[in-house]
Amino acid sequence: MPGVSILAKRTVDVPRHIAIIMDGNGRWAKRRLMPRVAGHRKGVEALRGVIRACAERGVSHLTVFAFSSENWRRPQEEVTLLMELFMRALENEVARLHENDIRFRVIGDLSGFSARIQALIRDAEALTRDNTRLTFTVAANYGGRWDIVQAVKKLIAAGAAAEDVDETALVQQLSMAEAPEPDLFIRTGGEQRVSNFLLWQLAYTELYFTDALWPDFDAAALDLAIASYRSRERRFGRTSEQVRPVS
Repeated sequence: MPGVSILAKRTVDVPRHIAIIMDGNGRWAKRRLMPRVAGHRKGVEALRGVIRACAERGVSHLTVFAFSSENWRRPQEEVTLLMELFMRALENEVARLHENDIRFRVIGDLSGFSARIQALIRDAEALTRDNTRLTFTVAANYGGRWDIVQAVKKLIAAGAAAEDVDETALVQQLSMAEAPEPDLFIRTGGEQRVSNFLLWQLAYTELYFTDALWPDFDAAALDLAIASYRSRERRFGRTSEQVRPVS
C-alpha cells in the first residue's frame, strides 16, 4: 500500500516467527489427578494442533522450548519419561511433518541426549531439510546464555580479532542464525518471564502471556495471541509518527 512503511505494515500481518514456552503440562495433569507424564503426552497433542494452525495461517517459523538446560534438575523419573516421550515423538511425528512440507530442526546441546535420540534428530533434519511451508524448531537442552557463550567460542576458535566482533558477527554463530528473529513470543501457564529462552533473539519481540495451560492451548488461543500482536505498534526505536501510515 503506498505511503505505508514496512514497519507499520507488519503490525497487521501474521507474525513470521512465533516462539513459544509450552508451560503447564504438569499442572494440567495434577488438576485431573493424573501423573505428570499424562500432561506431557497431552501437550504433544496440543503442539501438533498448533503446528498445523501456524502452517495454515502463513507463519513461516515456529520455535518451541521443549526442554531447557535447567530441566535436568527435575526428578529423575520425570526426566526419563520426558526423554522417552521425546524419542517417541521423533519416531512418530516426523513423517507427518514431512508430508505437510514442514522442516524440522533441533537447537541446543545435543551431546546430553542418548545416541538413539541424536540419530533420530539427524535423520529427521536430513529428511525435512528442503521443506519450505514452515520451519518448526525445537529447543532441547537449550539455554539462551549457553547459546551466546557457544557463539563467542565459535568466533574465538575461528580466530576473530576483537575489532571484528560485533552484533552481525555474533548473530551468525547463534543457533537461530538462519531464522528471522521472533515477532511474537507466547508463554502459557500464567508465568511472565522468558526463562533463558532465545535471550538475544527476543530483544524486540512482542511478548504475550496467558493463563491457559499448554494442553488447553489450541488454534483459537493462538488466534487470540496473534490478535494481540496485530494490535501493537512495533517501532523498533522509532517514533509512532515514523511508522504510522502517511495520510
